Amino acid sequence: MLLSNADVGRLVRAGHRRQEFVFYDKHGYANLRNNRGFCVFYDSMKSRCRVYEKRPSGCRIYPVIYIEQEGTTVDDLCPAKDTISEKELKRRSRKIKKLLQEMENEATQRKSFT
Repeated sequence: MLLSNADVGRLVRAGHRRQEFVFYDKHGYANLRNNRGFCVFYDSMKSRCRVYEKRPSGCRIYPVIYIEQEGTTVDDLCPAKDTISEKELKRRSRKIKKLLQEMENEATQRKSFT
């Protein structure tokens, strides 16, 4: 999952070390690390997110996702997919588009400094 600078900052301020949860790809995008196929913040013993109150924007918007060449949609794999109304899909779609533009700008800035 992509992370914005705001996501990274929020998690760092909460006491998490940046290198434990984020890596930057060759295009300058911040990505959330995974551990054995799960988010690094997923507590498998308790089946819950360890940073729920500080979770990344993409987690807050889920189960609405963006698919290249298709646009926004509700993730078919999510058990709560039927809880998203058409109105909510439109609202979260606007958020995703704004967030993706923000992340693109941040990645472009990072790349210009390397």
